Amino acid sequence: MMSLRELKNQIEQDPEHWKLSFMQFVDDFRHDKELSALREPFDGPAGRWDALLASTAETLCRESGLEPPSWLWRVPACKEPWFVSGLENLKAIALAESPLPFRLRKIFVLDNFLSRV
Repeated sequence: MMSLRELKNQIEQDPEHWKLSFMQFVDDFRHDKELSALREPFDGPAGRWDALLASTAETLCRESGLEPPSWLWRVPACKEPWFVSGLENLKAIALAESPLPFRLRKIFVLDNFLSRV
């Protein structure tokens, strides 16, 4: 299983195609529930990817009944609000539906953001 830190590096190298590797991480974590994938903190200055990944990791841990590593709570919020869908007409819905770990970091997603079909 890829670590959260490796996922961040991969996304930063190819941000245009981030969703594929991101959702693969989500699927793998849900399957394996492997806290070791969250062991290593991120390097460098914090950015919006850090905030998105930390929020996702916290949400997945809570969903799985696992205690999130404490370093995740130190990942700061985005400087500006980030509406991940990028669609203007979904902003109000994202404001209402974003799970708490995302809202605390000024990231706004739809309720089904981590869902797969």
